[in-house]
Amino acid sequence: MKLDLQKGSRARVLAIVIVAIAGIFVARLFYLQVMQYGHYTDIAKATQEKRFVIPASRGEIYALDGSTPIQLVMNQTVYTVFADPKTVTEHDAVLKTLREVAGGNLEPNIDSRLKADNRYQRLATKLSATQRDKIKEKNFSGIGFQTETQRVYPEGQLAGQVLGFVNNDGDGNYGIEGYMNQELKGKEGALQAVTDVRDVPLTIGRQNVRVEAVDGKSPVLSLDRNIQSHVEQALKAGIERTGATHASAVVMNPNTGKVMAMANFPSYNPGEFSKVTDGSIFNNDTISVPYEPGSTIKTLMLATALNQNVAKRTDTFTNTDSIRVEDRTISNASKGHTGVITFQTAIDWSLNTGMVTLAQRLGNGSQITRGARDIMFDYYHNKFRLGENTGIELANESSGLLISPEHATGNAVRYSNMSFGQGMNATMMQVATAFSAAINGGTFHQPSIINGYMVDGQYQPSAASASTPGVITPATSSEVREALISARSLIRNTGRDGYMIGGKTGTSQVIKNGTYSDNETIGSYVGFGGSEKPEYVIMVKVSGENKELQGARDAVPIFNDISNWMIDYLKLRPRG
Repeated sequence: MKLDLQKGSRARVLAIVIVAIAGIFVARLFYLQVMQYGHYTDIAKATQEKRFVIPASRGEIYALDGSTPIQLVMNQTVYTVFADPKTVTEHDAVLKTLREVAGGNLEPNIDSRLKADNRYQRLATKLSATQRDKIKEKNFSGIGFQTETQRVYPEGQLAGQVLGFVNNDGDGNYGIEGYMNQELKGKEGALQAVTDVRDVPLTIGRQNVRVEAVDGKSPVLSLDRNIQSHVEQALKAGIERTGATHASAVVMNPNTGKVMAMANFPSYNPGEFSKVTDGSIFNNDTISVPYEPGSTIKTLMLATALNQNVAKRTDTFTNTDSIRVEDRTISNASKGHTGVITFQTAIDWSLNTGMVTLAQRLGNGSQITRGARDIMFDYYHNKFRLGENTGIELANESSGLLISPEHATGNAVRYSNMSFGQGMNATMMQVATAFSAAINGGTFHQPSIINGYMVDGQYQPSAASASTPGVITPATSSEVREALISARSLIRNTGRDGYMIGGKTGTSQVIKNGTYSDNETIGSYVGFGGSEKPEYVIMVKVSGENKELQGARDAVPIFNDISNWMIDYLKLRPRG
């Protein structure tokens, strides 16, 4: 049976088909524009918007020239050239220009970097503004520039081990750079913005987000660059004179705890840290290398006994050049001062027997009892702070080693050795700080290397370091000073007369393979100088592999050099 379509039915079918197709389009558009709106706007943002890091400027580092801050570490603006290989269109021209302009600043294998799949490839680093502009004027597609900074040291290697350095990743290592790394780095900012086809941020767009960078702090060190420079010269001259291979010195204000100079020889230029082949040179030996301080500790033993009222400088004991402690015999290095002598004589001639006798008097008079050991530990550790970090603002500080009498090895023999500076480890910074408390009237000042900060171009001094008065009494401290002045008077060629200058030598044995070496010693000297009161404390140490170095012969001349110079620099007047 044949069915004929009615007139107009074809038009209706066509209309239905068109309406159906239109409905499909409308539904698809609704799906894309409404249901999938978030998805496609995210894609658009990903292609049109970029997030840029706004680098923070690393804080600069200052020292003092008298009372005026001067820059020891500055920032120099440099540029990194990078590429997006997917958008680079003139490979050969880019390579030619980079090789002509960047030269030794090129990264290795830049030709393969321009063909890499990664969308970010670094091509050259540490370019000057002139080099950047020569490349930029070519207007290459896919080539961009990042602004960075590098450290510059206008004073060369001055205070190198105090400063530390910044590695190629932008992180501080050693010294103040390592200790204050996060504070110096500051906090990066961010810019999220719509960009053009060359990834240049546009100024329009409600989606733009900008978080400003926070620049790093700029500390002003307590180092005086003039004192620091002279100390470094004095150490170099001392090395040449003594044949030592290493020398270190600390100069500090005993009345504030501020470090005025801190130096080691050999040293290095932080701007050329990559050229250093011996990593130990990065260490600041004054804070990171503990050693047996030897007779310099006799100052603390004397202060402890005087403060406990178990002896006076003028009290006497019988010296036979040796003394028995349990199963050990302890002898003097300086022989012949035998018979009935004073404790001042024991300090003058650095007699171990005198110090052991003082330790015994802290006990029952003939033995270094547990009570005597507790008293010594209280003074050495709790009052003078040996055996713990000083808290100075430098990386890699060592705490040293001070055995408590509660420990099995904290016996009478160990404490007899500790009375004259053996059987314990301390850093120069610890000894100099403790010594300062013993001679400044009895106040312990936490040592500090930071004197303030530069804020908006203005110098803002920081608060005084934490201090603890009453470590010993002012009367005891006065007696200790006089004892050290007497001890120094017996040293030949001491330099200036008429000033308040005193100190204590130290000649320390070195432990090798578990025993004391017969052919290697460390020479040290810690002393103070001033007019009517101590104005500075200087500690010097010299050492060398298989070198027998002595405090009086090798360290004292370096102290004299620095001390005599300090008298003139500080414009001190003679006593009285």
